[in-house]
Amino acid sequence: MEVKIFCPATVANVSCGFDVLGLCLDTAGDEMLVERTMQPGVRIKEITGANLPLDTAQNVAGVAATALVEKLHPPYGFDITIHKKIKAGSGLGSSAASAAGAVFAVNHLVGNPLTPKELVHYAMQGEKLASGAAHADNVAPALLGGFTLVRSYEPLDIIEIPAPENLYVAIIHPHIEVRTKDARAVLKDRIDFKKAVIQTANLAGLISGLYTADFDLIGRSLHDVLVEPLRAHLIPHFSFIKKAALDAGALGAGISGSGPSVFALAKGNEAAGKAAGAMAQVLEGTGIDYEIHVSNINPVGIKIV
Repeated sequence: MEVKIFCPATVANVSCGFDVLGLCLDTAGDEMLVERTMQPGVRIKEITGANLPLDTAQNVAGVAATALVEKLHPPYGFDITIHKKIKAGSGLGSSAASAAGAVFAVNHLVGNPLTPKELVHYAMQGEKLASGAAHADNVAPALLGGFTLVRSYEPLDIIEIPAPENLYVAIIHPHIEVRTKDARAVLKDRIDFKKAVIQTANLAGLISGLYTADFDLIGRSLHDVLVEPLRAHLIPHFSFIKKAALDAGALGAGISGSGPSVFALAKGNEAAGKAAGAMAQVLEGTGIDYEIHVSNINPVGIKIV
């Protein structure tokens, strides 16, 4: 009759995979409780930790769950309680956690007729409400775990990418807001051909490095020549934060999603901790509050707790 779940934070783009690549975290995320009711429809019963709309049609979890309910037509409804621990506008997939969690829970409560990969389409409807674009680079890793590649949107084709066991993520989240819509507004309609070739090669290199556990190749490939240069100015002290992570031994670093969070990949938990500490040191004394996360790559995505 009810299910309680952990809805993980995610890192989208991962430098060279704009709108197509994402990874799932294990130590940061929201919690949701979804209850099956005799009253048809979807209702947002309660939200803690954030000032978000309870109106189902204005809430990403409500929109995503409703899209799935309209597909499955179950003979009952659902009440959703959300405990937000991922701040909206953090660049850590806050809206994706809610949307993915909602469809995962509804699917579970009706007997799991759809696979996690099939649920991605319905979670994307929540992302469309949040940012104006039905993108899957956050909801796919939240539902499937690990790294995911969106090979195609029409038709939707999600590829699961393995992660080396000892690959860790360090994240610093400055407490400023960068809205996804604003971050998309700075992007250009056209890109330089030579830069497109470089970006394509980096993405291919990163995917190859993940499959072969080649940490050096992963590090050499974590470069964004298309989007990061346009968005870096939206994040105070970004270049210094990135340099600090690299100087501390990180494989590579970049903007998490649309920011303002900055991520770094590292070989091992200790190296990730050093990178996180170095990034935090940059913001000390700046007046900008922040929080840091160190996490392994979550291999399964959303979990029942």
